[in-house]
Amino acid sequence: MRKDRWFRGLLLVVLLAGLFGRDATAMAGAFSGNQICDAKADYFLGVEDYPETAKLHRLLLAAHPNDALAHYHLGFAYGMLGRHGEELAEYRQAASLGLKQWDLFLNLGLVYLEDGNSDAAIDALRTAVALGPDHPEGHFNLALADEQYGRLAEARQEMFISLRLDPIRLRPATCWVSSTPRTETT
Repeated sequence: MRKDRWFRGLLLVVLLAGLFGRDATAMAGAFSGNQICDAKADYFLGVEDYPETAKLHRLLLAAHPNDALAHYHLGFAYGMLGRHGEELAEYRQAASLGLKQWDLFLNLGLVYLEDGNSDAAIDALRTAVALGPDHPEGHFNLALADEQYGRLAEARQEMFISLRLDPIRLRPATCWVSSTPRTETT
């Protein structure tokens, strides 16, 4: 089981809140063109029935292959099913079709991190932060990626932004920042 499974569950809640809790202006920007998913397919995503989610999104994509949001949802389902190569391919397809959602790039960055592709991970996580600067998850994960690859000043900066946005993480993150080695690599 992947370490970030709890975090992906949180992202699912954020994703679904984004689908159903946006005002009309935000929805128009997020769902322009053919990016509206099928309600039934998204229902199964919401109840965490990932095999059914994958099946229904594949059917949707057979009829509408350029539906970027459906590619993203299918990628998420694949990730939850442990099919990480397919997860990555679907996230890339969603991005190449023009989907610009912070959580897509957050998930893309997490997959790249798991694969050890540091440059792609940090690039995707920076995009997530640029698209969703008010979401602490992007800053938090960018901080972890920066720290993992020796970019300690950047890691510290992103962690403090995350803490400012979500003070509940203050205690563990403060411990992490204070325990970070003082030497940096370039």
